Amino acid sequence: MGHRELENAAYLYNIGQNQKAYEFLGSQFLGMDSQGERYRFSVWAPNALKVCLVGDFNGWQDNQLHMHRLGTSGIWYLEQSGLRKWQRYKYAITGMNGFTVLKADPFARHAETRPGTASILYHEDEYVWRDEKWLEFRAKKPLYNVPLNIYELHLGSWRRHDDEAVYNYRDLAKPLADYLTFMGYNAVEFMPLMEYPLDASWGYQVSGYFAPTSRYGLPEDLKYLVDHLHQRGITVLLDWVPAHFPKDAFALAQFDGTATYEYADNRLAEHREWGTLVFDYSKLEVRSFLYSAADYWLSEFHFDGLRVDAVSSMLYLNYGRDDELRNSEGGEENLEAIEFLQELNTRMRDNHPGIMMIAEESTAYPKVTAPVEDGGLGFTHKWNMGWMNDSIQYFSTDHCQRPGVHNKLTFAMTYSFSEHFILPFSHDEVVHGKASMLQKMPGDYWRQFAGLRTLFAFHMTHPGQKLNFMGNEFAPYIEWRYYEELEWFMLGYEKHEQMANFVRELNHLYIRDPAFWADDNSWQGFSWLQVDDIENEVFAYVRRADKARDKVVLLNLTPQAFAEYKLPVHRAGKYKLILNSDEARFGGSNYLKSPTTEFQSEHDEEQDYLEITLPPLAALIFEYDGSEAKETK
Repeated sequence: MGHRELENAAYLYNIGQNQKAYEFLGSQFLGMDSQGERYRFSVWAPNALKVCLVGDFNGWQDNQLHMHRLGTSGIWYLEQSGLRKWQRYKYAITGMNGFTVLKADPFARHAETRPGTASILYHEDEYVWRDEKWLEFRAKKPLYNVPLNIYELHLGSWRRHDDEAVYNYRDLAKPLADYLTFMGYNAVEFMPLMEYPLDASWGYQVSGYFAPTSRYGLPEDLKYLVDHLHQRGITVLLDWVPAHFPKDAFALAQFDGTATYEYADNRLAEHREWGTLVFDYSKLEVRSFLYSAADYWLSEFHFDGLRVDAVSSMLYLNYGRDDELRNSEGGEENLEAIEFLQELNTRMRDNHPGIMMIAEESTAYPKVTAPVEDGGLGFTHKWNMGWMNDSIQYFSTDHCQRPGVHNKLTFAMTYSFSEHFILPFSHDEVVHGKASMLQKMPGDYWRQFAGLRTLFAFHMTHPGQKLNFMGNEFAPYIEWRYYEELEWFMLGYEKHEQMANFVRELNHLYIRDPAFWADDNSWQGFSWLQVDDIENEVFAYVRRADKARDKVVLLNLTPQAFAEYKLPVHRAGKYKLILNSDEARFGGSNYLKSPTTEFQSEHDEEQDYLEITLPPLAALIFEYDGSEAKETK
């Protein structure tokens, strides 16, 4: 890139239109000369008095390698020879207050592992991608009304070696792909893999927006992981955090001695509950930075989409604040953040066909997944936090008190088709004293397992695509702990192995049967059969789709069995029991000792119905066999 091209790239960066700024900012390898490797260093520090390059190549002397201003762009640059890949470096930035601070490169592609904070010289690896067929398939694949079963994963604690060392990206590829395929997950979502200083933040306080964390290996190792998963037919998603960043002195905070990336207004600059700073979305350079950060992971690492963290905190000026801030129109929405999100989603979806842009958004903000041209934010999906909270509250309630929270299981259907939802049971639900999914269930040991099986059945058969956090599938007793691997030894105990077997069978049933997903966004694909049996807490509904046989889901959410329960059905005919959570092989009571799996509907003066004995705390799934079909009026 010549000087004129550099100026053009800087101009686009300044006006918020450069979404590939990683191609000119940071350390760019220029080739070899007589002294060794030659690099150009470029950094945006508009209010700095002086910027120098420092590193182990000059003894970290902060007044030797002076960088130069690139016109009025606020960008400083320097070309330097005699360097080598893997050398450490930072920028010595002198602010208007006269103080000099060593800063990591915001565009570094590789960084030291904590507690080290230096950037590392790293130029293009020689990794050869082999996922062309997957990318072609992705570009044509529908986003909705398809099965999507996501396994949310924290890479450092899914599996560890016997000596507690974490797995390398590359070493994880085959065992992870094998496990996902075996268990019936067709997608994986990695919690943030960008470089971050504090393990306890789980990656959500990012210091290196362009550097895969070196905890787990090199950038080419991460490419291998994504590539291998693609070749196994698995969608790969990544958590991404444009809402806030940490205050660590070596990173973005007060980058040039002033509020460079964050808001200068102290009322907006900080999320006090997280101890982090907030990006200033009104600055066009900050927008270019974030557009480029998103594009980098989609372009360079072939991720199939980004789950955007903490969107609610971006949408509202008063989120987590006591101030009564108002925008220019008198509302509390952050208009510049909304504009940023709309532009972000437009750019990423236009440039990367078939990707997903998923909002973690916990309020009733309208049109999160509506097109931008219709006034929406332009995301492809939204986490349904309301469904998740209501469902967990219901299932956590003691069985005798469930009639008082009956509507917690029905309310979501009043808005389920308003957005393109993913139903999450995420990591946030099994930390900080919230208890594991199993511990949330009331009652004794048997009732806890039975309750969790019914919850998982409700999750997998309810309208909406799916996400489950790692480990939930075998029902650990303790909360997730980021600093050690999951308690895989629990699979050596019968009840936990049986839970994993149930989840696996449920997952595969969901994936292969279009009735559960081919019409996820309208009442044509869902209808209630039993919604107001508050006395018994029995629920039933139909999932249907063209070219698939109707499925009837029947949930008995009390520990009491019901003999000869009459369930209204829409169609007369035979119904085959295809999944029973109360079977002995899943750890159930095996209350239905009869081998009968086919049930013929009966008819009284008012309707067709099935007469079924309901096991306690059980989920039963039936398939309508198509015979004697007639609609009941």
